[in-house]
Amino acid sequence: MIILETGRLRLRTMNLDDAQFYLDLTNDPAWIKNIGDKGLKTIEAARESLQNGPIAMQQKLGFSLYVVEQRVDSAPTGLCGLIKRDSLEDVDIGYAFLPQFRGQGYAREAAAAVLQYGRERFAFKKLAAITSPANHASSRLLEELGFTLEKLTVLKGETRETRLYGYHYPAAT
Repeated sequence: MIILETGRLRLRTMNLDDAQFYLDLTNDPAWIKNIGDKGLKTIEAARESLQNGPIAMQQKLGFSLYVVEQRVDSAPTGLCGLIKRDSLEDVDIGYAFLPQFRGQGYAREAAAAVLQYGRERFAFKKLAAITSPANHASSRLLEELGFTLEKLTVLKGETRETRLYGYHYPAAT
């Protein structure tokens, strides 16, 4: 199901046919370094992770991570969307892109659309975002989108420090 469209991109819900793409993305060295190793090594494991993660979250909460595709050819470029983690008080925005699609403004375009969607569809007053302290590109993007660094923290169940950002939507006029 298509959730959002921008000038160059389409964001849609994930399905089990996305398993190979998800497997490739979660095994990308940048994903492992900045997000963590999900331990997915097979298509079957990727399908199970999709079913129990983004697909289940979409069914339960009405939002999740979405596949970001190029509108011109429907090629999957990455993920971007909203996540409710047990370890965070607020819903957070997340994104990751395959190496060949980084540095082209796709993350900014998709994340800006998701920010607007969060306000219009769910009336969120605040969103969170987390990054690894070494992920300077992600931190820079969050700050350009209007997020502010709230603190360095160790999330429940984690061992490494994480940068926690917050985005407060402007008051409606």
